[in-house]
Amino acid sequence: MSERTDSMSQAIDPALFRETLGHYPTGVAVVTAVGEDGSPDGMVVGTFSSVSLDPPLIAFFPAIGSGSFTRLRSAETFCVNVLASDQEPLCRQIAMRQKGKFDGVKWRPGPLGSPILEDAVSWIECTFEDVREAGDHYIVLGRVHHLAVERSTLPLLFFQGGYGRFSTGSFIAAPDPELIQAARLAETVRSEVESLSTEFGVNVSVLAKIRNDAVQVLAATGGDVAEPVPLGHRQPIIPPLGAVFMVGSTTDEVDDWLGRAPKDGTDRRERYGVLLEKVRERGYSLLAAEPDVMERHEQALSEFEKSDRLPRHERAVQQVTAELADLFCPDLVPGETYDVASIVVLVPQVEGVPPMAVRLTGLPPAASTTQIEEWVRRLHEVAASAGG
Repeated sequence: MSERTDSMSQAIDPALFRETLGHYPTGVAVVTAVGEDGSPDGMVVGTFSSVSLDPPLIAFFPAIGSGSFTRLRSAETFCVNVLASDQEPLCRQIAMRQKGKFDGVKWRPGPLGSPILEDAVSWIECTFEDVREAGDHYIVLGRVHHLAVERSTLPLLFFQGGYGRFSTGSFIAAPDPELIQAARLAETVRSEVESLSTEFGVNVSVLAKIRNDAVQVLAATGGDVAEPVPLGHRQPIIPPLGAVFMVGSTTDEVDDWLGRAPKDGTDRRERYGVLLEKVRERGYSLLAAEPDVMERHEQALSEFEKSDRLPRHERAVQQVTAELADLFCPDLVPGETYDVASIVVLVPQVEGVPPMAVRLTGLPPAASTTQIEEWVRRLHEVAASAGG
């Protein structure tokens, strides 16, 4: 090391170094192995990272003076267990220096014999590829042999000396200035919404577009079919759903909406563009009811909600929502009957209030075109009173 480089390193204050790097959150993992005495052992690391896909390599960085790593290094294999956000007590137990780390801990041996911790998010079993010194730590490279996702949930994070979890958007809307304005406007048409619900024996709700979600801000449940979502529920606006909100939108807003369609190699933009034009021409959107597709959509939304909106569940929602395109805005033929899942009409824009719409659900089966036209007419009346 040159004299200049050495002086620069000595100029770094250790406390400042830790504080600065502490502003970067890290995941929390437990590296486990079976020691020479046949007992499980482990150490908590916040310095785990993927390194290479070909060959499959990962890395973690234990302190050179770590007694836990000295014991782990005597094993031929090890397993990296990514902890879930509800496993902080387990993390603290494994982090203890004294014996008894695995007292009461449930685990099973992996394919190579390394301990896999119960309820971890995922695990990666490895052999040691390389161990080399880097300052006061080791760089440990592991070659991956087996891995799996055990529990698709949020991971445990370490940030500025404390444990926590990543906070994703909730399906129940949090207080928001735009949402409050929308709820206030919806209240002005509560009587009209309830009258429409009673008149036709259907469910009527008022929706507000809050960023990329449609939020239910008012509901009247006069239909025979129960309203499947609670007040305040957020549903991702993914094409073709949300087309009514795009009627008066800018090109950039429409492009953003189209961009939320699944990235599956299929060019859906033209098809969704055609459906959007239908909504613009008709002044409403209509979704036909197909039980299997609707059930898959509701199930995907439910899994999405339970997962705290994890990315892979969001992709599942995108895929199943794309299936609704075949049921969206069908051409209605006089004399025919239709099973309708929903009808949505846009509320005329009110300054200072996010885009809003009125929706009918819980509709009786085999509706005639005349009945559908009447539903649409009355929806427009309610929407106009909200926009006026």
